[in-house]
Amino acid sequence: MKLELLQVARKLHFGVALYHLYYMPKGFLEKCRLKGLMNIAVNFQAQLQMEKAAYRLEPLHKDISVNPLEIHFLTGKKFWYQTCFCAYSIAQHTNIPLHPVIYDDGSLKKKYQDEIQRIFPNAKIILQQEIEERLDECLPPKKFPYLRERRANYANIRKLTDIHAGSQGWKLVLDSDMLFFRTPEFLLNWLKSQEQPCHMVDVETSYGYSKKLMASLAQAEIPERLNVGICGLKSDNIDWEQLEHWCKTLIDQQGTNYYQEQALIAMLMAGKSCAITPELDYIVMPLQEEVINPRAVLHHYVADSKPWYFHYGWKHVFRKNS
Repeated sequence: MKLELLQVARKLHFGVALYHLYYMPKGFLEKCRLKGLMNIAVNFQAQLQMEKAAYRLEPLHKDISVNPLEIHFLTGKKFWYQTCFCAYSIAQHTNIPLHPVIYDDGSLKKKYQDEIQRIFPNAKIILQQEIEERLDECLPPKKFPYLRERRANYANIRKLTDIHAGSQGWKLVLDSDMLFFRTPEFLLNWLKSQEQPCHMVDVETSYGYSKKLMASLAQAEIPERLNVGICGLKSDNIDWEQLEHWCKTLIDQQGTNYYQEQALIAMLMAGKSCAITPELDYIVMPLQEEVINPRAVLHHYVADSKPWYFHYGWKHVFRKNS
């Protein structure tokens, strides 16, 4: 019944109208109250500066003489430049040629595709039409209504469906809002062995659902503080029928949640031996001082660390080149 209501509301555009008329203005006013209008304007200008700077990134050399470092990203018009900076920062700290595999979130216009290909000649871009044709074959809506509804209305879950469904082998999926500052030995070693799932450590456990419910569905203890900014999974090990059941049960019992993708991946990794990135080297939500003078291997810029990302973080990429 809940799924039917969600689908009806979507058809009638109730969700979109409610978001634009109520939740977006309310969220903006709350942000203004907490951070101040001036700070928001300054941060937005810093964000625009970062996007403009992406056009100044020098193209990487195309090298097909050795096995490339294959990294997977979901991106679009809001994040393409962040994807570029993340991938570029990896390339700066390894001698292995980079092969970014880019999945269009539905908004990756031709001008962004061209810029990604300019910077990364080895890149492969998988467009929305190809993704949807594959999903219609392996995750048909009639058989997987909850996963397909979530995919239509909750972009984060596309890091599971769009990248792994109908595919095989291990894949390292990275969020775009991350930067590397040193050679990522841990990830390079994982890519060489690829024997177990991989994730990073969050500042706190953020799944959006009760661990009791999650554990009862996964039939295993749910790991604490799992963060999917870095996520290594074997595509053909994912049981999509099981994932559909989990998705349905979570929504039926506790509703939808922004962290549902992270919850589902925590359930997929529950009870398994995992490669976990060292917390002090792969930092989620770094402090301002750490962003200005990075000591870690990687930063994942979530929540309160976003301003430091836009003001300081990405500029280290240009300093590395100078």
